[in-house]
Amino acid sequence: MSDTVILSRNLLNGSHGLAGAVLIIDDEAEIRDSLQALLEMEGFVVETTATGEAGLQRIGEHPFDLVLLDLALPGRDGLEILAEIRAHESRLPVIMITAYGTVENAVRAMQSGAANFVQKPWDNEKLLADIRAAVGWRRAEEENVQLKRALKQRYNFENIVGKSEAMLKIFDLVAQVANSRSTVLLQGESGTGKEVIAKALHLNSPRRDHPFVPVNTGSMPTDLLESTLFGHVKGAFTSAIASKKGLFEMADRGTLFLDEIASMGLDTQAKILRVLQDRKFMHLGGVQEMQVDVRIIAATNVDLRQAVREGRFREDLFYRLNVITIELPPLRQRKEDIPLLIDFFLKKYAEENDRPARSITPEALRPLMAYSWPGNVRELENVLERAVVLSSGPEITPDLLPDNLLGRSAAYTLHDPPPDASLFEIVEDMERRIIVDMLEKCNWNQTEASEHFKIPLSTLNQKIRRLNIEIKKKPRG
Repeated sequence: MSDTVILSRNLLNGSHGLAGAVLIIDDEAEIRDSLQALLEMEGFVVETTATGEAGLQRIGEHPFDLVLLDLALPGRDGLEILAEIRAHESRLPVIMITAYGTVENAVRAMQSGAANFVQKPWDNEKLLADIRAAVGWRRAEEENVQLKRALKQRYNFENIVGKSEAMLKIFDLVAQVANSRSTVLLQGESGTGKEVIAKALHLNSPRRDHPFVPVNTGSMPTDLLESTLFGHVKGAFTSAIASKKGLFEMADRGTLFLDEIASMGLDTQAKILRVLQDRKFMHLGGVQEMQVDVRIIAATNVDLRQAVREGRFREDLFYRLNVITIELPPLRQRKEDIPLLIDFFLKKYAEENDRPARSITPEALRPLMAYSWPGNVRELENVLERAVVLSSGPEITPDLLPDNLLGRSAAYTLHDPPPDASLFEIVEDMERRIIVDMLEKCNWNQTEASEHFKIPLSTLNQKIRRLNIEIKKKPRG
């Protein structure tokens, strides 16, 4: 059975094995009876009322997963009732039903917070699909809220979303080791959220009131990295016109997060080892030892044991870092977390872009569940941010997703090169577009892109320079 089918059943069945509880508010008995019969055949628990006031009373007395609300009601109309439901039950989805299916009514209903708008007479299959989607996301949202509440009570974990067994074990491990002074090594593929876990360790430690200082050690040449980490004195090198503190000093009494530590040169590794052993270091060009109290959290997306065997990583540093190791699973191994992550990111980017909340259609959810996510949570986040920005309605539909998620491979065509273009120029243009496409997929992380291409990082950087590719700033994560 596919993960998508399992997900759909879990979302819709709930703890009592039922599809959900639905309240129908409609003044026509024939409509109420027809809808009730249809939904009960599908396993829903259904209650009905003939007026909006009676419906509001039932909502106050009993939890529902969905309301089917007629627009034309006696007394207070459906839009007034919808407004009151939204005011008191903001997460309760409401589908408006009316015989007056004008564009104006639809717009008014959606602007007022309706999950959807259905015109009488309705299509049973489409209506059921809309109801299942709304109920499913109601359940997912409630589960997310409950999970975040539970985590907040147990730990101070922010922006960590997951209910899978693997993630719950990580939460418990983080809670156990956060208060210690021990060095922590985070291992996992790019995009699995290593910096998020590092921040959680810091925020749950006695160091929480002092700096959390992240640095991507894989993005800097050795000289610049050492100057950044340890600082330098005036005149240490040609451009050192003034003394400068390093990140170890800035992180004193706090936490220093060393990301992509496997890419660090052996000389720099030796200096990091000395800080771990003696808690002392010297500025570049300096002679005076500096004492610091810094907890180091390191992260890598490669097998450090293999790097040690190959002579690329110091064995003594590996054992210093490998006091406590936390393995972050790739997203493809915890697909049950994907609906919660989708809900989290849709809300995040709707708020950031000052847009109403977005939901996702079942048709768009299927490819998100089926995809292997080589870029992990970061790739999922990028896909959803793009979808929110490009969306013009309240739902994320398949047309807002990238081609590669929908089973359509990216097409690198010639696009009618100039008639006087040489073969070299045509191939160079093709190579440029392929590299830019991969860099975008990898969030402009050159190390990650080189791994996907299976070429050394130095080779990729040479191609980037030769092809005059402008590197965008890489967000942390």
